[in-house]
Amino acid sequence: MMPIAAPSDAPAQPFAVTFVCSGNICRSPMAELIFRRLAAAAGLEHALHISSSATGDWHVGERADSRTVDSLARHGLDGSAHRARKFQPEHFREFDLVVALDRSHDRVLRAWAPGPEDADKVALLLSFDPAQAHLADVPDPYYADDAVFDAVFGMIEGACIQLFRQIQPAIQQGAPR
Repeated sequence: MMPIAAPSDAPAQPFAVTFVCSGNICRSPMAELIFRRLAAAAGLEHALHISSSATGDWHVGERADSRTVDSLARHGLDGSAHRARKFQPEHFREFDLVVALDRSHDRVLRAWAPGPEDADKVALLLSFDPAQAHLADVPDPYYADDAVFDAVFGMIEGACIQLFRQIQPAIQQGAPR
């Protein structure tokens, strides 16, 4: 029996990206919402599946840190609905790109990867931004004040813009019309 080919008008699977930090209450929720805004501004929200998660489980189910929510609000984003979740090794099969916010997350995610093809899905967020790549890590603002949260927001936004610019042409090409 011959395999049946999918019809040419079958909708493309959304490109799935997740952002991962330590507790999923500061940096990764910022990245998720910034990336969602970029996708919406480009009219590609239907062609992307965007989420965030943590390497640790100590905040699972909790809201984003209030300073994160405040920083997001100062930048026109609503983080009030966010609830922290933990990345699990089986999540690799759901995602095309797993974006680590710092090198500790990168190491953990690569160690959790079921195989080399999954480890290849992991990338540092700042690696997408030539102006910030040398820094490697987005600093954790958890023990800092509002000014640091806003500075971290700026770093994440700059890197997300660069990441979006890199994947946007392929997403547009594969996006259903």
